[in-house]
Amino acid sequence: MDKQKDLYPLLTWMSPSYPVGSFTFSQGLENAIETGELNNATEVTQWLSDLLCFGNGYSDLVFLAAAWDNAHDKNDLENLLEVANAFQNTSELLLETRAQGAAFFEVTSRIWPCDTLETLAKIDKTTYLYPIVVGVAARGHRVGKIATLTAYGHAWISNLVSAAVRLVPLGQSDGQRIIARLQQTLNKTVQIAENCAPDVPGTSTFMSDICSMQHETQYTRLFRS
Repeated sequence: MDKQKDLYPLLTWMSPSYPVGSFTFSQGLENAIETGELNNATEVTQWLSDLLCFGNGYSDLVFLAAAWDNAHDKNDLENLLEVANAFQNTSELLLETRAQGAAFFEVTSRIWPCDTLETLAKIDKTTYLYPIVVGVAARGHRVGKIATLTAYGHAWISNLVSAAVRLVPLGQSDGQRIIARLQQTLNKTVQIAENCAPDVPGTSTFMSDICSMQHETQYTRLFRS
């Protein structure tokens, strides 16, 4: 196992202040709340738990792990991006991960350059997906895979909880309770994703996908997805 460097780059990348626009997306959560699917902290917790175990929260971590493993191989990264792009279930989910992936690459390649990002730069930038670019950057800066998966997963949870706090609405304390309750679920998903082949994962969170589709034509929206 590679010796891990300081975690400072990873903590910086996963901070809400990192300019990737995560706060503008809700992954269909806005529609689920608008239509009455989610009304309280308990329901939001279960929704996010399902996404971590069976939905795009899980698949993101699988693709991130694969990107970390193959960060120095252009051909493997191209194949991974092809699979991961095809895996996005709705147009808004694809927009979300591509927009964040492009933004993350742009700022990170300038401020935190490394050899793996130079390898990624040889691939069509319109295909970049957020978890894959994060995985490539982490490997280039010798940040451990488990640490990267955990930090990414925590940032994913925190962003959606922040959206729920505003939309349900929930109190700030409820938001923190949700994050705390999802810790064990995240740890289990990270353990599964760590060594999962990228062509293995499947998702079965149909209601979330339907909400994402309905959000495309939702009349009043605060979020882009």
